[in-house]
Amino acid sequence: MATLRERKTYRTQVLQALYEATEGNRLLGVAGAQLRDDLGIHEEDLAAACTYLVGEGLIAVDWATGNTPAMVTLTHQGIRLLEAEEEERG
Repeated sequence: MATLRERKTYRTQVLQALYEATEGNRLLGVAGAQLRDDLGIHEEDLAAACTYLVGEGLIAVDWATGNTPAMVTLTHQGIRLLEAEEEERG
């Protein structure tokens, strides 16, 4: 079971990876398997991170059997959040 710090890190990593891969385009998505492999996250931890981010309205997920993210996309809210963070960093 992941610690709180690890769970928060996974959520941040998922958002950043999606934003970079899609260049902030809501019409593009990333396969869950690709996210899992690129980030080196266990499937259960990826599913937990995605479930949390869906609940926050930051991503949308098409789920495969076994609660596995098949396709993950940013929502408008998610893009706005990441763009605001990018602007703050300069």
